[in-house]
Amino acid sequence: MAASQSLTPCLCTGNAHAPWCRFVRALLVATAAALVVVVVHADEATTTTAAAGGFAAATNDHQRPKIPAIFVFGDSIVDPGNTNNRLTEARANFPPYGQDFPGGVATGRFSNGLVPGDLLASKLGIKELLPPFLSPDLELKDLLTGVAFACGGSGYDPLTSTLATTLSSTDQLKLFHDYKQKLTALVGEKEMTRVISQGVFFTLMGANDIINNYFLLPLRRHQYDLPSYVDFLVSSAINFTKTLNDMGAKRIGFVGVPPLGCCPSQITLGESTSRQCELLRNQASQLYNSRISKEIKRLNAEQSASRSKIVYFDIYYNLLDLIQNPASYGFKDVNKGCCGSTVLNAAIFIAYQSACPNAIDYIFWDGFHPTEKAYKIVVDKLVQQASEFLLR
Repeated sequence: MAASQSLTPCLCTGNAHAPWCRFVRALLVATAAALVVVVVHADEATTTTAAAGGFAAATNDHQRPKIPAIFVFGDSIVDPGNTNNRLTEARANFPPYGQDFPGGVATGRFSNGLVPGDLLASKLGIKELLPPFLSPDLELKDLLTGVAFACGGSGYDPLTSTLATTLSSTDQLKLFHDYKQKLTALVGEKEMTRVISQGVFFTLMGANDIINNYFLLPLRRHQYDLPSYVDFLVSSAINFTKTLNDMGAKRIGFVGVPPLGCCPSQITLGESTSRQCELLRNQASQLYNSRISKEIKRLNAEQSASRSKIVYFDIYYNLLDLIQNPASYGFKDVNKGCCGSTVLNAAIFIAYQSACPNAIDYIFWDGFHPTEKAYKIVVDKLVQQASEFLLR
């Protein structure tokens, strides 16, 4: 309407009631009304897009984030709370877990604060927290930017999750299938396919298989020697990764296991009087990492024709560097957990442990899981590797 008021005097400087002048005014009013309709519909479309997942005003592909979503599979290292409502010992939704999380809330993350999935999502510019897919409070908009399927106690060996009464790696793939159905119902199959194909996937498992299912319990040791069991794990992990790729994941970061013999609980079990890292568990970690890295490289070459990138990432030496050079990173305690150093100082067994006031001095929060500070350092290095090999 402002257009008709400002332009009409310029066109009708003579008789304002002349037929030409009335025609101009009518034309301008109609044009302004049409523009209002267009703007209203544009606003409605933008609001709908935003509600669907934060891609408002992004109708052109070049305006969308380079990485639209992040997905994480794994165990308690990257579980943000998927086991909260399960009857399992692999839970962390109670104090002192979460004492340094925003608001001091125990969300189910196995640390004093954030875990690697959160840090990866933030570093990649996707979002600040990566929610658990099984959360009853999961918002629909989070489906478009990614979720975590990881479950505490899980592993590539199906027996591992059975013993921990948690979800297996195969179960996590089933959750991913459910996720795809939900996302399709929300935005349609074409957009679902785009989010999956352009998203980035990380998987981090294997530690529970080695520590709990081989060393702590004798079941698998009666069937396999260590090299044979590692071969079994590698085969299971490769099958998992192939299935994930077949389900549409094009960019997959496969993360190896850390130096498991350096976890406080494993040092305690190794009975080292000087609290040195337990050698055999570290050798098992190295053997697994060596064999899986070769298989991932081979799988990546096989799938490159389909424009897939499947990349192995080492965290063994990244975490070991913190342990061997703690002062360089501002740590004081390297072989003890802030909340205890045994297998009974992790997961549900930590419930009666008092809070640790100086977590910033520790690499490990409990008998197995690192602190948020240690996670941040390791994830920074992981993102550097990912930027070079996975995200191009």
